[in-house]
Amino acid sequence: MEKQQIPNGTLVLVMGILSIIGCCCYGLPGLVFGIVAVVMGNKATKIYMEAPENYTGFGNVKAGKIMGIIGIVLSVLTVIFFIWYISYFGWETIQDQEAMQRRLEEMMAQ
Repeated sequence: MEKQQIPNGTLVLVMGILSIIGCCCYGLPGLVFGIVAVVMGNKATKIYMEAPENYTGFGNVKAGKIMGIIGIVLSVLTVIFFIWYISYFGWETIQDQEAMQRRLEEMMAQ
């Protein structure tokens, strides 16, 4: 029997890459792509483990899952940072450049 590509192997890899890139966009796209990569990677791993001799490209699935996990962690850290940033400075201060400048000067003086 001829070996075939594992289903969604390349898609898991692409989602894992997008999860790392997406963590730079306030964390939310990275979180979504990372979760999709991990879930699809688990499904592809289950298919591969049933008959590993029938499939190739399992390396893409493993790499995509690892990048998805890294993307999730980075995205969660980014979201936590932005929540802290908004709660520390306040939404009004962040939107007003002069108020933000004053707040930063106060921080530097301490």
